[in-house]
Amino acid sequence: MPAVVDLPVPDALPSTFRAVDLCGVLLNGILGGLIARRKNFDMVGFVVLAMLTATAGGILRDVMIQAGPPYALTDPYYLYTACAGALIAWWLPFRSRAARRFLVVADAVVLGTWAATGASKALVNGLGVMPSLLLGCLTAVGGSMIRDVSVGETPAVFGGNKLYAVPALCSAGTEVALVLSGAPDAYAMLASTFVGAGTCLLAYWRSWRLPVMEEVERERERRRRTRLPAGARRLWVPGVAVADTGGTSASGWRRALMLRPRRAEATQAALLGRRYRPVDPEDM
Repeated sequence: MPAVVDLPVPDALPSTFRAVDLCGVLLNGILGGLIARRKNFDMVGFVVLAMLTATAGGILRDVMIQAGPPYALTDPYYLYTACAGALIAWWLPFRSRAARRFLVVADAVVLGTWAATGASKALVNGLGVMPSLLLGCLTAVGGSMIRDVSVGETPAVFGGNKLYAVPALCSAGTEVALVLSGAPDAYAMLASTFVGAGTCLLAYWRSWRLPVMEEVERERERRRRTRLPAGARRLWVPGVAVADTGGTSASGWRRALMLRPRRAEATQAALLGRRYRPVDPEDM
């Protein structure tokens, strides 16, 4: 069994991190309420989605660790804060660009904080590296996954969207690496939050996302169709400048056309996806 790391428990972290944690509960409550607004739910739907988004990830983490009752159920501030987020989403639509940008930045900071908190609590309870990474990611994205399933949608972290689980993994990995290297937990939490939030914001503004299976299959098919025929490999001469090939970027076509005109033209047409038709000298 892995040795228990001698670290303070997450609920004894500095007050700054607790404030960020509660702000994260409020923010995710607002995000859950905005989903309820989009689905045209009533107030019950607002409150339920707000609580699921804000607390489900941490509850799942505590249940899997089995270190007592879930923290979100023993501290009343968490449920009250989630309900406050639902009320805010009920009254404010958050349609302006400034409000949307604020939600993105705040969500990125909360993502990094929750992933680091989940990984830290797993290490405190004697779990290894891989379980700590898993629980860190689960703490950060578990609530949004359960929320999406509750409204009949595929969880956004499963693909086709900007990176969200990957920044959580980066934050949890930074926390685990720094803690196991002997860094103080407060500094490890700060660095992990910075890494997770920075990665999440970069992914948002640069539109980074992982390829889905349909895109991978399409790329494989494209490469299979444009693969050089056997004759083209014998005709290809590296280092020779390209003549006007209608967009073909392979080098060596000029010399190939000079040596074997008909065969080279057929190979070029195959690469370009056109049907080969020999050039009639009378047309020239």
